[in-house]
Amino acid sequence: MATSVQETERKYEAPAGVALPELADLPGVAAAAGPEEQRLEAVYYDTADLRLARAGLTLRRRTGGDDAGWHLKLPVGGDTREEVRLPPGRAAKHPPEELGSLVQAHARGGELAPVARIRTTRQRWQLVDGRGELLAEVVEDLVSAQDVADESVDSWREVEVELGERGDAALLDLVEQRLAGAGIVRSRSSAKLTRLLSGRLAPAPPAPKAGKTAGDVVLAYLREQADALKHHDPGVRRRGAEAVHQMRVATRRMRSALQAFGEVVDRDRTRELITELKWIAGVLGEARDAEVMRDGFERNVAALDPDLVLGSIPAELTRHFAPLEARAHELATEAMNSPRYFALLDAVDALLADPPLTPTAAQKARKVLPRLVLKTYRRLARNAENAHDDESLHESRKAAKRLRYAVEAVEPLFGKGATEYRKRLKDLQTLLGEHQDSVVARPVLRQLGGQAHQDNTNGFTFGLLYGMEVARAQRVEERFPATWRGLGKPKFA
Repeated sequence: MATSVQETERKYEAPAGVALPELADLPGVAAAAGPEEQRLEAVYYDTADLRLARAGLTLRRRTGGDDAGWHLKLPVGGDTREEVRLPPGRAAKHPPEELGSLVQAHARGGELAPVARIRTTRQRWQLVDGRGELLAEVVEDLVSAQDVADESVDSWREVEVELGERGDAALLDLVEQRLAGAGIVRSRSSAKLTRLLSGRLAPAPPAPKAGKTAGDVVLAYLREQADALKHHDPGVRRRGAEAVHQMRVATRRMRSALQAFGEVVDRDRTRELITELKWIAGVLGEARDAEVMRDGFERNVAALDPDLVLGSIPAELTRHFAPLEARAHELATEAMNSPRYFALLDAVDALLADPPLTPTAAQKARKVLPRLVLKTYRRLARNAENAHDDESLHESRKAAKRLRYAVEAVEPLFGKGATEYRKRLKDLQTLLGEHQDSVVARPVLRQLGGQAHQDNTNGFTFGLLYGMEVARAQRVEERFPATWRGLGKPKFA
């Protein structure tokens, strides 16, 4: 069973002959315990074309030190990474499946094999406070590294500083200032592996600048969603409920943007991708919706007068939903290990590498995008003004969601006006979401009540919950017309 920790760390280049400066006198530091020597050996795994390293991931099996084992490091943001760990086990040609599965958003079925061997002689100091609690760990590494592909060897000296449980970013900044004063500066590589293999890794493309054309704005939004999709992939595989939600939202945002801005990114050339994004969102929905429904039922039961809860309702909910949730996760994992999913990711990469922009994309964003947002609004208006039953309210919800994502895409361009309008849209979408949740929940509650009857138990509480859902839907239907009228047209420009 894997364990996971988050580490916040900075890496520095330490020229030969430059000594580490004194750090024990920094504010808040009571002492620098050490040095303690460690000898570490690690084998790094990647695809032949180094897809993990290009994405900022590292996967290794390390021996020596106090955390020997398999380590997968996933970017979180800034100086922080998540490290997923497994015991070292026996040396192997391939990494454990449990870790190998977590990198498939990048490996996409490619073989994971040794690409580097790195030996490190480490001197470690621990900066502690007056109570002896760890503020930061500072290590000086003498590194000897071999590229498996050509057996070339490189060596260097570096310094790493990692926050302890009691440390903070301000301390990292103070340590960095002290190191810089001694001539020890930030490393250009985020990991030993990327430094060793830098000659085989293409330089990272420059961050896209905030552009003024319609294409610039739309592509920036699509890049953001593509990054989110890949970022949350490992969390979905580990049954993280929030990861499932966030990955599903990223696919919906991308799909909505391609639909709303089809005059900017050629819709005819993205139809297949739009279809595939809908497919994976549906797969993720199966894994998410059952859990959300069960949570909602459990909250409603907890809010009832205990005298109205007849029978072992929590146990019956678990018995009904647990196999559904397990099967939905199994199907999601199967889908995310399939050639179809890998082809979808390839298509996303291709879209961003060589976007099928139309001539309209070169026009000024402020001229083009408000018109397309207004066009998306009209689609919502056609549905909302005629909404009178479950199906039309659901269509209104989907149209509101597409408009919300379109507004979200142009929000960096139009600022406060777009932000305020998006918030009103979210209120409308949330209201309609409550109605749809009620529509979906009622057949399940009827089924649970019927099952209770067949089992000769009391189905009263399920009937009561059913009535609550009917009342919830009626409240939405009463509130919707005024909420819709209060939205108004998008007028930012």
